[in-house]
Amino acid sequence: MSSTATGVELAHGTRAVVLLEGESDRAALLALAVLRGRDLAAEGVAVLAMGGITNIGHFLDRFGPTGCGITVAGLCDAGEERHVRRHLARTGLGTPTSRTQVEGLGFFVCDTDLEDELIRALGVAAVERVVAAEGELGALRTLRHQPAQRERSAAAQLHRFLGSRGGRKIHYARLLVEALAPDRVPRPLDAVLERVRT
Repeated sequence: MSSTATGVELAHGTRAVVLLEGESDRAALLALAVLRGRDLAAEGVAVLAMGGITNIGHFLDRFGPTGCGITVAGLCDAGEERHVRRHLARTGLGTPTSRTQVEGLGFFVCDTDLEDELIRALGVAAVERVVAAEGELGALRTLRHQPAQRERSAAAQLHRFLGSRGGRKIHYARLLVEALAPDRVPRPLDAVLERVRT
């Protein structure tokens, strides 16, 4: 199964796709699947990074009711919810007017984004321990001393740190999920994984 519009080729037998904004979200979801003892590929679930939420329309066209007609689910940031609603309606999945309805269609909203959800779920001290274990506590301290960061909360500084270097968000997405207690997984991340359960 392939698509020129999305540049995606799905394995034979794929029954569902999870659409995620980028590779860090994908890394987090795959890490959670491992922690939950699930083999998504064996279950026929493809986890796709779309390269930005603005691409969701192409992916819904390809895999939704007017395309392959397989199950679609996904995550989005709070600021992108309206964009997702519009494309869910345009591609025939439904006409959600509330967050509850968006989630009823399989798309779960992170406040503010997944990194923020993970920082809140773990707590500042636990995230700092993960950063220290990676040998980057010095880099975090340097960032915190920058004039633009000094007045921000510790959580906001961590959020900025995760996005401050290419590849850092992807690297830490897996590590932060692995550091979570099973009952502390952010609800949107847990919910989207449960949505594609067989």
